[in-house]
Order: sequence, then structure tokens, then C-alpha cells
Amino acid sequence: MEGLKKHLVNSLKGGQAFVTIEKALDNISSEVRHKKPNEHLHTIWEELEHMRIAQKDILDYMIDPNAKSPKWPEGYWPEPTDSLSDEKWSETRNGFFEDYNKLIELANDPEIDLLAIIPHTTAHTYLREFCIIVEHNAYHIGKIVDMRKALNDW
Repeated sequence: MEGLKKHLVNSLKGGQAFVTIEKALDNISSEVRHKKPNEHLHTIWEELEHMRIAQKDILDYMIDPNAKSPKWPEGYWPEPTDSLSDEKWSETRNGFFEDYNKLIELANDPEIDLLAIIPHTTAHTYLREFCIIVEHNAYHIGKIVDMRKALNDW
């Protein structure tokens, strides 16, 4: 199980098949955080806030039997904005990394059997939920990188 946990943590952190979230957000210009590369895409902040909301929802699902998910799909996306303060950006970024670090701690917890069904659920394992987070974050990290390229900020 220790080898599986190590592999899972490496997958959560990225850097193998996709860039890390740290690299995707490194030195991002405050001028592009709320800009859309085109009218059909979200902003970088909207992508990160969506990742934060979804990641928190899955983390809460794993650890809190009373957790309530946001309404799908609108509860998983922020309202668009024409401007974005540094404070709001930091709130989203810090919130994402706070839960991200909790996920890594949970994955490393020796009391957690990744293959076990989460006690307060009927059919979902910890491993399933972690894999969803890895896949979801990887997808949106790729979008953030492409958006930064399209906005000449990569």
C-alpha cells in the first residue's frame, strides 16, 4: 500500500505527464488572471476557482459524512468578473493549496486504506476519489497553460 500511496501523491503533485500546478501559476501576470483568450473560454481565475471548488467538494466528501455538494453545474463555477483583485486571486490560490495539502496528508495517512470504501458512502473508495481529483486537476492545469500561452503570459 505504501508504494501505491507514493504513486498517488506523485500523481496529485503532477510533473510527470503534466506540469505542476505551481508551474502553471508561477509568475502569472495579474493583468491576465481575469482575461478570456476568446469569448468561448473561461478566465484563468475561473478555471482555478472551479478547481478549488471541485477539489474541496471531493475532499469534504471523503472526510465529512455530512458534507453537501454544490448544485451541479452552476455551484462549481464562479460568477464571471470584469476585474479581479489581488486579494480575491490570493483567496482562490491559497484555498486551492490549503485543500491540496490536506489531500496529500490524507493520501499519506497510514490509517487510510486507499482501496477501502469510504465508511459513510456505499460504493466509493478513497482511491476513486483521489483519481478523480488527479484527472480533473490535470485537465484544468492544461487549460490554464494553454490560456497563458494564448494570452502571451507563458
